[in-house]
Amino acid sequence: MATTSPPQVVLVTGGTGLVGNALRSVVAADPSKEHATWIFLGRKDCDLIDAVATKALFERYKPTHVIHLAAHVGGLFANLTSNLEFYEDNMRINDSVLAACVAHRVKLVSCLSTCIFPDKSAYPIDETMVHNGPPHASNEGYSYAKRMLEVHSRLCRTAFGLDFVTVVPTNVYGPYDQFNLSQSHVVPGLIHKCYLAKLHSTPLIVGGTGKPLRQFMCVARVLAHSHTSHLLLHHAASRTTSRG
Repeated sequence: MATTSPPQVVLVTGGTGLVGNALRSVVAADPSKEHATWIFLGRKDCDLIDAVATKALFERYKPTHVIHLAAHVGGLFANLTSNLEFYEDNMRINDSVLAACVAHRVKLVSCLSTCIFPDKSAYPIDETMVHNGPPHASNEGYSYAKRMLEVHSRLCRTAFGLDFVTVVPTNVYGPYDQFNLSQSHVVPGLIHKCYLAKLHSTPLIVGGTGKPLRQFMCVARVLAHSHTSHLLLHHAASRTTSRG
Protein backbone atom coordinates (compact mmCIF):
# COMPACT_ATOMS: atom_id res chain seq x y z
CA MET A 1 0.00 0.00 0.00
CA ALA A 2 1.43 3.37 -1.03
CA THR A 3 2.20 5.87 1.69
CA THR A 4 2.01 9.62 1.39
CA SER A 5 4.44 11.96 3.07
CA PRO A 6 2.97 14.40 5.60
CA PRO A 7 2.19 17.87 4.26
CA GLN A 8 5.01 20.36 4.51
CA VAL A 9 4.37 23.60 6.34
CA VAL A 10 7.15 26.18 5.92
CA LEU A 11 7.06 28.99 8.45
CA VAL A 12 9.14 32.07 7.59
CA THR A 13 9.91 34.43 10.45
CA GLY A 14 10.72 37.96 9.33
CA GLY A 15 8.55 37.24 6.31
CA THR A 16 7.67 40.89 5.72
CA GLY A 17 11.24 42.16 5.65
CA LEU A 18 13.88 42.54 2.94
CA VAL A 19 14.78 38.85 2.49
CA GLY A 20 11.34 37.58 3.48
CA ASN A 21 9.55 39.53 0.78
CA ALA A 22 12.11 38.47 -1.82
CA LEU A 23 11.62 34.84 -0.77
CA ARG A 24 7.86 35.26 -1.04
CA SER A 25 8.27 36.41 -4.65
CA VAL A 26 10.48 33.40 -5.47
CA VAL A 27 7.95 31.00 -3.97
CA ALA A 28 5.03 32.65 -5.78
CA ALA A 29 6.83 32.31 -9.12
CA ASP A 30 7.77 28.64 -8.67
CA PRO A 31 4.94 26.11 -9.16
CA SER A 32 7.11 23.35 -7.66
CA LYS A 33 6.69 24.98 -4.24
CA GLU A 34 2.93 24.50 -4.30
CA HIS A 35 3.15 21.15 -2.50
CA ALA A 36 4.03 23.02 0.68
CA THR A 37 2.07 25.55 2.70
CA TRP A 38 4.13 28.71 3.11
CA ILE A 39 3.43 31.05 6.03
CA PHE A 40 5.19 34.41 6.01
CA LEU A 41 5.08 36.09 9.42
CA GLY A 42 5.74 39.70 10.33
CA ARG A 43 6.12 41.48 13.65
CA LYS A 44 2.37 42.10 13.81
CA ASP A 45 1.68 38.36 13.75
CA CYS A 46 3.76 37.49 16.81
CA ASP A 47 6.24 39.08 19.20
CA LEU A 48 9.01 36.50 18.95
CA ILE A 49 10.73 37.99 21.98
CA ASP A 50 7.87 36.45 23.95
CA ALA A 51 8.64 32.73 24.36
CA VAL A 52 5.06 31.88 25.37
CA ALA A 53 3.62 33.65 22.32
CA THR A 54 6.17 31.95 20.07
CA LYS A 55 5.30 28.54 21.49
CA ALA A 56 1.59 29.22 20.86
CA LEU A 57 2.38 30.31 17.30
CA PHE A 58 4.13 27.01 16.58
CA GLU A 59 1.28 25.07 18.13
CA ARG A 60 -1.14 26.88 15.83
CA TYR A 61 0.72 26.34 12.56
CA LYS A 62 2.64 23.12 13.37
CA PRO A 63 5.48 23.83 10.92
CA THR A 64 7.67 21.08 9.48
CA HIS A 65 10.26 23.57 8.20
CA VAL A 66 11.31 27.01 9.49
CA ILE A 67 13.28 29.73 7.74
CA HIS A 68 14.35 32.09 10.52
CA LEU A 69 14.91 35.59 9.15
CA ALA A 70 13.44 37.65 11.99
CA ALA A 71 15.73 39.99 13.91
CA HIS A 72 15.81 43.39 15.53
CA VAL A 73 17.96 45.21 12.98
CA GLY A 74 19.21 48.72 12.39
CA GLY A 75 21.94 50.72 10.75
CA LEU A 76 25.15 52.15 12.19
CA PHE A 77 23.60 54.94 14.25
CA ALA A 78 20.88 52.74 15.72
CA ASN A 79 23.46 50.14 16.77
CA LEU A 80 25.82 52.72 18.25
CA THR A 81 23.14 54.04 20.58
CA SER A 82 21.38 50.76 21.42
CA ASN A 83 23.93 47.94 21.46
CA LEU A 84 22.51 46.36 24.62
CA GLU A 85 18.95 46.49 23.25
CA PHE A 86 20.02 44.82 20.01
CA TYR A 87 21.82 42.09 21.93
CA GLU A 88 19.01 41.34 24.38
CA ASP A 89 16.18 41.49 21.84
CA ASN A 90 17.92 39.24 19.34
CA MET A 91 19.03 36.73 21.96
CA ARG A 92 15.42 36.45 23.15
CA ILE A 93 14.06 36.14 19.62
CA ASN A 94 16.51 33.39 18.76
CA ASP A 95 16.02 31.52 22.04
CA SER A 96 12.24 31.57 21.57
CA VAL A 97 12.36 30.41 17.97
CA LEU A 98 14.95 27.67 18.48
CA ALA A 99 13.18 26.30 21.56
CA ALA A 100 9.97 25.99 19.53
CA CYS A 101 11.87 24.44 16.63
CA VAL A 102 13.37 21.83 18.96
CA ALA A 103 9.97 21.04 20.45
CA HIS A 104 8.48 20.48 16.98
CA ARG A 105 11.63 18.85 15.54
CA VAL A 106 11.48 20.99 12.42
CA LYS A 107 14.10 21.46 9.74
CA LEU A 108 15.56 24.91 10.36
CA VAL A 109 17.62 27.36 8.33
CA SER A 110 18.62 30.58 10.12
CA CYS A 111 20.03 33.64 8.39
CA LEU A 112 23.04 35.31 10.00
CA SER A 113 24.90 38.49 8.98
CA THR A 114 28.36 39.41 7.69
CA CYS A 115 28.81 41.67 10.72
CA ILE A 116 29.47 38.55 12.80
CA PHE A 117 32.97 38.24 11.35
CA PRO A 118 35.95 39.60 13.31
CA ASP A 119 36.72 43.26 12.88
CA LYS A 120 40.39 42.44 12.29
CA SER A 121 40.54 39.58 9.84
CA ALA A 122 42.47 38.31 6.85
CA TYR A 123 40.67 38.26 3.50
CA PRO A 124 38.97 36.50 1.90
CA ILE A 125 36.83 35.41 4.85
CA ASP A 126 34.80 32.22 5.19
CA GLU A 127 32.60 30.52 7.77
CA THR A 128 35.53 28.93 9.62
CA MET A 129 36.69 32.40 10.74
CA VAL A 130 33.52 33.58 12.49
CA HIS A 131 34.83 33.14 16.04
CA ASN A 132 38.45 34.15 15.44
CA GLY A 133 38.11 37.53 17.14
CA PRO A 134 35.63 40.18 18.32
CA PRO A 135 33.32 41.90 15.82
CA HIS A 136 33.42 45.65 15.29
CA ALA A 137 32.47 47.48 18.47
CA SER A 138 29.89 49.66 16.70
CA ASN A 139 27.40 46.80 16.43
CA GLU A 140 28.79 44.18 18.80
CA GLY A 141 25.41 43.61 20.48
CA TYR A 142 23.72 42.53 17.26
CA SER A 143 26.83 40.71 16.05
CA TYR A 144 27.30 38.59 19.16
CA ALA A 145 23.60 37.68 19.24
CA LYS A 146 23.89 36.48 15.63
CA ARG A 147 27.06 34.55 16.45
CA MET A 148 25.26 32.83 19.30
CA LEU A 149 22.51 31.82 16.87
CA GLU A 150 25.14 29.84 14.97
CA VAL A 151 26.41 28.28 18.21
CA HIS A 152 22.89 27.52 19.46
CA SER A 153 21.94 25.89 16.14
CA ARG A 154 25.11 23.78 16.10
CA LEU A 155 24.61 22.60 19.68
CA CYS A 156 20.98 21.67 18.98
CA ARG A 157 22.10 19.72 15.92
CA THR A 158 24.63 17.81 18.05
CA ALA A 159 22.40 17.26 21.08
CA PHE A 160 19.17 16.32 19.33
CA GLY A 161 20.24 15.20 15.85
CA LEU A 162 18.13 17.93 14.28
CA ASP A 163 18.63 19.45 10.84
CA PHE A 164 19.49 22.98 12.01
CA VAL A 165 21.77 24.98 9.69
CA THR A 166 22.82 28.60 9.31
CA VAL A 167 23.71 30.70 6.27
CA VAL A 168 25.76 33.89 6.06
CA PRO A 169 24.84 36.01 3.03
CA THR A 170 26.86 39.05 2.10
CA ASN A 171 25.46 42.58 2.64
CA VAL A 172 22.12 42.65 0.83
CA TYR A 173 19.84 45.42 -0.37
CA GLY A 174 16.65 45.67 -2.37
CA PRO A 175 12.91 46.39 -2.19
CA TYR A 176 11.37 46.52 1.31
CA ASP A 177 14.69 47.65 2.78
CA GLN A 178 14.86 50.27 5.54
CA PHE A 179 15.42 53.69 3.96
CA ASN A 180 15.18 55.81 7.11
CA LEU A 181 18.49 57.67 7.28
CA SER A 182 18.88 57.11 11.03
CA GLN A 183 18.27 53.34 10.77
CA SER A 184 19.26 52.31 7.25
CA HIS A 185 22.26 50.36 6.07
CA VAL A 186 24.71 51.68 3.47
CA VAL A 187 22.96 51.18 0.13
CA PRO A 188 19.40 52.25 1.09
CA GLY A 189 20.91 55.18 3.00
CA LEU A 190 22.83 56.30 -0.09
CA ILE A 191 19.72 55.89 -2.25
CA HIS A 192 17.76 58.11 0.14
CA LYS A 193 20.56 60.71 0.15
CA CYS A 194 20.63 60.71 -3.66
CA TYR A 195 16.86 61.20 -3.71
CA LEU A 196 17.03 64.13 -1.31
CA ALA A 197 19.93 65.75 -3.19
CA LYS A 198 18.01 65.57 -6.47
CA LEU A 199 14.76 66.69 -4.86
CA HIS A 200 16.30 69.78 -3.28
CA SER A 201 19.07 70.39 -5.87
CA THR A 202 21.72 70.12 -3.16
CA PRO A 203 25.16 68.47 -3.18
CA LEU A 204 25.32 64.76 -2.45
CA ILE A 205 27.51 64.38 0.64
CA VAL A 206 28.83 60.90 1.46
CA GLY A 207 30.55 60.44 4.82
CA GLY A 208 33.83 58.60 5.33
CA THR A 209 37.20 58.54 3.61
CA GLY A 210 36.18 56.35 0.69
CA LYS A 211 38.96 53.86 1.47
CA PRO A 212 37.03 50.98 3.12
CA LEU A 213 35.87 48.25 0.76
CA ARG A 214 32.42 46.73 1.13
CA GLN A 215 30.66 43.97 -0.78
CA PHE A 216 26.96 44.25 -1.61
CA MET A 217 24.49 42.07 -3.46
CA CYS A 218 20.89 42.65 -4.48
CA VAL A 219 18.63 40.34 -2.49
CA ALA A 220 17.15 38.92 -5.70
CA ARG A 221 20.63 37.73 -6.73
CA VAL A 222 21.19 36.14 -3.33
CA LEU A 223 18.10 34.00 -3.80
CA ALA A 224 18.98 33.36 -7.44
CA HIS A 225 22.30 31.87 -6.31
CA SER A 226 21.73 28.14 -6.65
CA HIS A 227 23.36 27.18 -3.34
CA THR A 228 21.59 29.79 -1.22
CA SER A 229 18.26 29.11 -2.89
CA HIS A 230 18.70 25.40 -2.32
CA LEU A 231 19.34 25.96 1.39
CA LEU A 232 16.47 28.35 1.95
CA LEU A 233 13.92 26.55 -0.16
CA HIS A 234 14.86 22.90 0.39
CA HIS A 235 16.73 22.81 3.73
CA ALA A 236 19.16 20.30 2.33
CA ALA A 237 22.53 21.18 3.93
CA SER A 238 24.23 20.18 7.14
CA ARG A 239 26.68 22.93 8.00
CA THR A 240 27.14 26.66 8.34
CA THR A 241 27.61 28.13 4.87
CA SER A 242 29.02 31.48 3.83
CA ARG A 243 28.38 32.87 0.37
CA GLY A 244 29.72 36.18 -0.89
